[in-house]
Amino acid sequence: MSHPYQKMPAKAFWRNGTLPDPDGLITDLYAPKFTIDETTRIATAGSCFAQHIGKALRRANCAVVDTEPPLRRMPDPVAQRFAYGIYSARYGNIYTPRQLAEMLQEAQAPKAKPELVWERDGRYFDALRPGVEPAGLASVQEVLDHRKYHLMRVAQLLEKTDIFIFTLGLTEAWIDQPTGRTLPVCPGVIAGAFEPDQHRFHEFSFAEITKDLGWIGSLLRQFQPEMKLLLTVSPVPLTATATPEHVLTATTQAKATLRAAVGGFVQDNPHADYFPAYEIVTAPVAGGPWFAENGRDVALAGVDHVMRHFFRAHHLTMTDMSEDDASDEDPHCEDVLLQAFAP
Repeated sequence: MSHPYQKMPAKAFWRNGTLPDPDGLITDLYAPKFTIDETTRIATAGSCFAQHIGKALRRANCAVVDTEPPLRRMPDPVAQRFAYGIYSARYGNIYTPRQLAEMLQEAQAPKAKPELVWERDGRYFDALRPGVEPAGLASVQEVLDHRKYHLMRVAQLLEKTDIFIFTLGLTEAWIDQPTGRTLPVCPGVIAGAFEPDQHRFHEFSFAEITKDLGWIGSLLRQFQPEMKLLLTVSPVPLTATATPEHVLTATTQAKATLRAAVGGFVQDNPHADYFPAYEIVTAPVAGGPWFAENGRDVALAGVDHVMRHFFRAHHLTMTDMSEDDASDEDPHCEDVLLQAFAP
């Protein structure tokens, strides 16, 4: 008798497919749809883990686009503190697909909204990227001017990009009801004030995330018709949840929803692909443990393990982390600030 499993490759079987090769990598785990070489213009965005991806690509001298670089002679620690060089523009962390889609749409016709400016101790912050100016700015108008300039740079970025890499991090978000905008952090954590009648908690569903990914793909191709979208899911757990669930089950729910939505979207869209960073970090068969002692942050050895899979699949030469890289501060993550409110 014959059946389909007799003709399946080794990667289709758990016992064979999950065995690491002599380099400690899982063979055929990632089979890219798209070619990436040293000339491919890459943009990065997403939740905190996406910062690691961008750094690794820059170390390898890949063509990572940056249309909002720091000023000349600005020391690296200062540049990083003000969110320069972290992503391909100074948008800070983008945790949900809806947040990215709304930014892409706004970049088509930049017009900053004064309602989305937060205040703290007489200083003013962009509610859509509150972490990029740690001490805030002097006036509402200054925030609006900065945002309009930023959105112009985002538009320039999108016109130059061949592959947009986006890391999905969260399903939970806070929405500013008067404007309908999805916020990167709950009002009151960095600046502003939480208003129950104005700020609504929302947990994005599988259907919403799938729809938002389609929206993102459409918007990207409006800027660059041939642009490809490479998606990944952050392995970093939630710092805190606003649902009634335990943070562990809330994390599992969020990551399962994101992973399922991305999988379905990629299957149906030839311009989109998925890189399994989430699986490489979280699956026991992938080696490790790859988390730091706090059980949440991905250790630098884990980041290195993830990116070795990526670079080998694309036939690129990976540059090892230097001592300076290893001593870098942790990624900029607004949601980490929530830990300060733990009882």
